Amino acid sequence: MGSLIDELQRREAAARAEAEELRGQIAQLSERLAGAGERLSRLVITRATVDGVLSEAGERASSAAVPDGTGPSRFGHLSIGVLTVPPWRPGLEASALPEACRDLLEVAEDAGRPLRAGQIAAAAGLSTDKAKVEGLRAKLKRLAERGWLAGEAGPGLFGLPARNGAGEAAKPG
Repeated sequence: MGSLIDELQRREAAARAEAEELRGQIAQLSERLAGAGERLSRLVITRATVDGVLSEAGERASSAAVPDGTGPSRFGHLSIGVLTVPPWRPGLEASALPEACRDLLEVAEDAGRPLRAGQIAAAAGLSTDKAKVEGLRAKLKRLAERGWLAGEAGPGLFGLPARNGAGEAAKPG
């Protein structure tokens, strides 16, 4: 009968070791859970704070009178904490644009002819990886939509718009 008692003791020791290992894993998971809960709490508080700040800023901007009558901001759109591309209008200088956009306009001006997004990227010293060029193309299209560049002068080509003496886009004749 000694062998049955030995087998039970062996199984008891194995179960005790497994239980101890599981307690260790539970302790580790409890620490990880506490850390994740703390991060979650901070993110919830941060989001709520940002929502409150943006709501207050939006209310102030929407109730503010704008000299040119275009709406909540002097460019006709609400912009909070983001670099935006304002629509071009006579008298508005390129200095109103973020530096990255001014650099792109300078490349287009230096070229003197419409360029493809990849050519603009290379001339501006930017990455010519396909994904980066696609991002640049979106930025160029935004500049074109807002009047800073001529909308695609040909398929995939971007250049400066022709402006008359008053600085307005020349009407096609």
